[in-house]
Amino acid sequence: MSNRTGFVERNTFETQIKLNFAIDGSGESHLETGVPFLTHMLTLFSKHGLFSLDVEAHGDTDVDDHHTTEDIGICLGKAIRQAVGDKKGINRYGYAVVPMDEALSEVAIDLSGRPYFVFNGNFPSEKVGTFDTELVKEFLDKLCIEAQMNLHVTVRYGENTHHMIESVFKALGRALDAATVQNPRIQGVLSTKGTL
Repeated sequence: MSNRTGFVERNTFETQIKLNFAIDGSGESHLETGVPFLTHMLTLFSKHGLFSLDVEAHGDTDVDDHHTTEDIGICLGKAIRQAVGDKKGINRYGYAVVPMDEALSEVAIDLSGRPYFVFNGNFPSEKVGTFDTELVKEFLDKLCIEAQMNLHVTVRYGENTHHMIESVFKALGRALDAATVQNPRIQGVLSTKGTL
């Protein structure tokens, strides 16, 4: 049985979050984020990455969705870092291009231990429902920092903002799945330095 899992609990004056993440999961998720659009995106991330993800979050969504979205990104990043562990035997790199109707996004990941986030693209709408689309970058930035990954996200094109963001989260799941695959040909970590 796989033990490539992570658990994070974060309590601040703004949010209270419990998050469980398993790399070798089933694609099933149980999510109570208080931010419906983020719940939808994390469901897609989990399903298309074949991860198991449980989130119980309570935040100051009466103010807006910023703190909850950002802090879930922090917690998920930390859980991913826990779950990959010493990174021995994993592919390290992952890449995915995913269409969603008229939209197309690509995500490239290096589980390098050196966080660096690059985002290319613009969303036509400032909101999807009540969700501020600028929070997509906030979420991904915090995820990248806490997971200590190199994360490049490009929204190549699209017209419908919902579709564009959906293609990002599906590609994120698939790219992370590819990066965390255990490859029997890799001895130790995939680095000439001998460590990541």
